[in-house]
This record gives sequence, structure tokens and C-alpha cells, in this order.
Amino acid sequence: MQLLPEIEAFLLCPTPDAWIAQALQNQDVMLIDHANCEKKAASTALTLLFRYIEKADLQHNLSRLAREELRHFEQVAALMKKRGITYRPVSAALYAQRLHKHMRTSEPHKLVDTLIVGAFIEARSCERFFRLAPHLDEELGQFYRSLLKSEARHYQGYLKMARDYAGEPIDERVAYFAEVEREAILTPDKEFRFHSGAAA
Repeated sequence: MQLLPEIEAFLLCPTPDAWIAQALQNQDVMLIDHANCEKKAASTALTLLFRYIEKADLQHNLSRLAREELRHFEQVAALMKKRGITYRPVSAALYAQRLHKHMRTSEPHKLVDTLIVGAFIEARSCERFFRLAPHLDEELGQFYRSLLKSEARHYQGYLKMARDYAGEPIDERVAYFAEVEREAILTPDKEFRFHSGAAA
């Protein structure tokens, strides 16, 4: 299975090899934080469901997305249990915060930026699953490959909703967040996390 060319073009940099090496050395933290990311993705979708109840298409799309993200959480949690990994608290990566601080606060710009950021998070998740899968054991590698289609679909869905609700072209805004996302990925972090930069 290949990474969608459009995702490779959407993201301005690949995941650094140093991060891949750290992921392989910290697979327990990787899975714990992956589980957290799936819960956060579901929570984001549900928050938007409550905030924008008048948007029927958004309600439908995000309801389905939230269910799928929670199913992924259950699958990761099951893998952790099978491998004897205790689910314990870990601090969040700074990645999402680095993106969120650039979002506009007035509507409809807030919604559009939220959806664009969602697209980048899903695209990066897809890219990381793709990069990691060949280096993992058969069970975990196959699981990560199985997530590629859904993560790509989530990226596409968020981007389509951003375009639908913007009322104007968003190419410049997408390009702006592409630069922000690139910097977030290439900035070293103190601790390894699923969406962190390579730990210094």
C-alpha cells in the first residue's frame, strides 16, 4: 500500500528518520500516545458537533468520524493489553498547540481554520503510520497499514468541509498552515510523542 501522493504534496516534509528511530525505541509510549490521539480526535469531532449544530453536513460527517476514532482507540487499547503495556498518563505533544495558536478566533474563520488544522493532523497521522509500518512487527505493522485509508479519508473530509464552509478560496490559508505544520514537525521536542518532533 502506498501513501496517497496528495498527502505527500500536502505535507511539506516527511517524518524525520530520527523520529522513526525514537518511535521504535519507545513503542510503549508510542501506543499510549496513539490511544490518546484517537480519543482527542473523537473529542474534537464531538466538540464541533455541539458547536455547529446548524450545519447538517458537518453533523453527519463528524458523527461518523467520532465513532471511527473511538473504534481506533479501542483497537489500540486492545493491542496494548495484549502486549502488557499499562495505560498510564503521558503529557501531550506540543504539535497540536503549535498549530492551534495560529487559528483565527472570529467566525466563520475559526471553523475554517479548525477544519484545516484537523486535515493536517489526520494527514500527518496517515504519513506516520505509513513510515512506521515497514519497521514494526507483523501484527502492529499490519494494524498501522489498516489505518491508512481511514486517516486519508479523514484528511480529505476535513479539507472538503473547510472548502465548503469558507465561502472563499482557502489555498493561501492551507499553504500558511502547511508551513506552520512543517515547523512543528521539524522543531525538536524534549520528549517523544506520536506527533512530536524528534526528541533532542
